[in-house]
Amino acid sequence: MESGGKRLAIFKLGEDYFAIDDACTHVGGSLSEGVIMGQSVVCPWHGAQFNLTNGACTPPARGPVQRYPVRVKGSDIEVAF
Repeated sequence: MESGGKRLAIFKLGEDYFAIDDACTHVGGSLSEGVIMGQSVVCPWHGAQFNLTNGACTPPARGPVQRYPVRVKGSDIEVAF
């Protein structure tokens, strides 16, 4: 998803929604194309994992991703950034 010049990845875990930057901090792989493992998304390019609840990462990522507040209103998903 792109909004306001930002590419975001939105995930649903159980009843909760999470929004993070859609680029791995290693070399920019699209996290929206990754696989969910527990509470993390795995970058499809080199396997770095990003925790959806806090943005923390594992190598080879170079740093965490930004996480954004999400609100569900009816059938709409709103992301604040």
